[in-house]
Amino acid sequence: MVLWASSFIALKLAFEAYDPMVVIFGRMAVAGMCFLFFAGRFRGIAWRRSDLKLVAFMVFCEPCLYFLFETHAVRNTTASQAGMITAVLPLMVAVAASVFLHERVSKRTLAGFVIAIAGVILLSASSVPSESAPHPALGNFLEVLAMVCAIGYTITLKKLTARYSPLVLTALQAFVGSVFFFPFLLLPGTSLPTEFLLVPALSIVYLGIFVSIGAYGLYNFSVSRMPASQASAFVNLIPAFTVFLGWLILGERFTPLQYVASIIVFTGVFLSQDRPDKTVKQEI
Repeated sequence: MVLWASSFIALKLAFEAYDPMVVIFGRMAVAGMCFLFFAGRFRGIAWRRSDLKLVAFMVFCEPCLYFLFETHAVRNTTASQAGMITAVLPLMVAVAASVFLHERVSKRTLAGFVIAIAGVILLSASSVPSESAPHPALGNFLEVLAMVCAIGYTITLKKLTARYSPLVLTALQAFVGSVFFFPFLLLPGTSLPTEFLLVPALSIVYLGIFVSIGAYGLYNFSVSRMPASQASAFVNLIPAFTVFLGWLILGERFTPLQYVASIIVFTGVFLSQDRPDKTVKQEI
């Protein structure tokens, strides 16, 4: 979660010099090249024909659609606000897991979900445009759409990790992402790099190695070992880490009303944490 929170900061730094599509393709390409060192472990994988649709849906949700939404979200809002919105993901996953994975969701969780969503709406409504966040309400909405994609990814991932290695699935995301985002470099309006700038370039490398491989690899492994709703609950840590890193590195600040909105989001998340011991033991 620390690595994932830092991705919002790295994206902001990379976007200062390079076109968003260059950044996203670059991080996917870096991750894909790193996975080539593990090529020997990917041979002989017996893919079930019935799983191919699930695999296609997983990679379409994330990285493809997810990164499209998140890229434009971070361009339009602050890293801190984008990170704060990730707090609603565990609640959304819990609701989806109850439908598709038959994991238990209580009325308390649903109530917390409603409160957290209200906090996100207030956070967006109280946002003030700035040079680094020209359209915060739009950016926050796009980040919510990215979270919807993350739901499809997490639920599908949970099903696939029962049969396939998390390392294989993480590598597949990197390779498919590289192929998917390459054509975007050829579209009119995309600015290709004309010079090397150290901090933005290192940010792309960081995103490829520490986020696309590190964060996703660790999360995929976690989902393979615990219920999807419990694994996603750790996403609650991202907002706190992102707000701190945004303040420390980018000098971002919340308005008083946004602090109130953030408290509402965390209150909803706290109320939603209903995990009776009996249910957990049954799931494990």
